[in-house]
Amino acid sequence: MNAATTPSQRPRDAKLLVIDAQGRFEHAWRARLADFLRTDDLLVANDAATLPASLTGVHERSGATIEVRLAGRRSLAADDVQEFSAIVFGAGDHHTRTEARALPPPLHRGDTLRLGPLRAQVLRLLDHPRLIALRFEGTPDGIRAGIARHGRPIQYAHVPQPLALWDVWTTVAARPVAFEPPSAGFVLDWRLLATLQARGIGFATLTHAAGISSTGDAALDARLPFDEPYELPASTVHAIAQTHKRGARVIALGTTVARALEHAASLHRPLQAGAGVATERLGAHTRLRIVDALISGTHEPGSSHHALLRAFVEDGVLRRADAALAQHGYRTHEFGDSVLIERAAAPAAPSAHTRDAVAA
Repeated sequence: MNAATTPSQRPRDAKLLVIDAQGRFEHAWRARLADFLRTDDLLVANDAATLPASLTGVHERSGATIEVRLAGRRSLAADDVQEFSAIVFGAGDHHTRTEARALPPPLHRGDTLRLGPLRAQVLRLLDHPRLIALRFEGTPDGIRAGIARHGRPIQYAHVPQPLALWDVWTTVAARPVAFEPPSAGFVLDWRLLATLQARGIGFATLTHAAGISSTGDAALDARLPFDEPYELPASTVHAIAQTHKRGARVIALGTTVARALEHAASLHRPLQAGAGVATERLGAHTRLRIVDALISGTHEPGSSHHALLRAFVEDGVLRRADAALAQHGYRTHEFGDSVLIERAAAPAAPSAHTRDAVAA
């Protein structure tokens, strides 16, 4: 697959691969997404707006230029904006492939980082020279204002032009708590939402601090996704319960939605509203409790997002899907094309005739 290089959230030629519960494929234009949803289904989206989480500055002790990419936080509380985990690079920008970015100067506990109008202190290294915990100086209001004025959206070399915030905010963006956009939500616009309503398809939201998708280091990438806080509204919990009561499907718009819902369900049955921190990684071992289908971008094999798809389909189906996406020229990354994957149907119980034949 080729990377999408233009920051267009809803290009007219966006494609959609639909994989049903029996592992059958259908190719369609993404504009037809609503045609593959059913009356009484519930579509759940992540309403997190994206922070300008890339901050350039100077490592005060050495005088070296650095880029800090905020990557994690403890909670979504409005004033909990002083401490973050972060990925740090040396000089350079998004035009250089992340894997080729220079390491930062050696960082030590107590080092000061000057990031535009902000100052931050390195609290500790997190088992890798690029990964740190930092603490901003100042008040929550001052920190938020400094990030808003000085930061830029995290971006990668496959999109050459600098991104603006409006490029990475979805139609339903609310609180700015995501570090990278919950990009599956780029499919949303007011026309689609009106169509869903007209067809009796429900819509609900949760808030999840979508994390970074690449660190440029294979060992760090193997630890993705990092822990991600989320909040699940009572109205969404109620809508999910009613949807399943009707025998309809809960469809996660994005891997962050699936991760939040399944983590919350692993803690409480029945599902409960409230705040949490998603620490589990979904994959082939996962028994899905809430999500019946997933709408996602197309992801490269080996990435954490691609591994999550194994919770929905068997490896053989996923390999065929990867081949189909490549054969039909689907575009990958955040501005790319999409897939709709229904959770694989449980194998049918063998009939008495089959059991007798096996026994014989």
